[in-house]
Amino acid sequence: MQRIVVLNPKGGSGKTTIAINLAGYYASQQQKPVLMDFDPQGSSLRWVKKRQPSQAPIQVIAAFEKDSRTTRAFQLRVPEDSTHVIIDTPAAVDSKQFPEVTRDAHKILVPVLPSDIDIHTCSRTIRDLLLVAKIRREDDRIGVVANRIRRNTLTYQALIRFLQTLGIPIVATIRDSQNYARAAEHGIGVHEMKSYIAREDVEQWEPLVQWLDKAPAPRESAHGPPTPAIVGA
Repeated sequence: MQRIVVLNPKGGSGKTTIAINLAGYYASQQQKPVLMDFDPQGSSLRWVKKRQPSQAPIQVIAAFEKDSRTTRAFQLRVPEDSTHVIIDTPAAVDSKQFPEVTRDAHKILVPVLPSDIDIHTCSRTIRDLLLVAKIRREDDRIGVVANRIRRNTLTYQALIRFLQTLGIPIVATIRDSQNYARAAEHGIGVHEMKSYIAREDVEQWEPLVQWLDKAPAPRESAHGPPTPAIVGA
């Protein structure tokens, strides 16, 4: 079971778009993904509820909800046959929570938009992942996704120059496309759209998927198999 955390403390960076489209991709590949929605807005949860019975199933866990009738560990349990757990983290996660948020994560995706504010936030996020969460660069667990990109613009060029200074791989460059909004309205991902409509978008996900496939074997703690991180508990 691969655990993928989508993280950026700044709202509006496209975390949910990345998370739901990853889930849609794995579902389209006959895998058994689980979306764990820690964002109080519940956007990933609503997206899954829009899916039709004829579509490939995606398990969703409303991790932002608290249920006093059960333990937190029970609420966050995932089916044993799940192949991927995709964590949609909330905005404004404090850096002190990073060790818990990223615990047992095989891969951590940091989406960033081409703006000065987003570049600054991305820089701080990478720094805190390295220094606070103690993620080592050589483990190849952190990847940056340049999101909502319009090529041949000054902001895009500035973003790419900045990302190249981080020593962290740019695992995907995703264009600013209306296909993501259209797909989300119907509870699908771009990989589940008609190929002639979303071909260019799908192609941009190929390096990201290849990077995720390089994930190491799941690590077990001294107390047993990986357990879901509890964000904001």
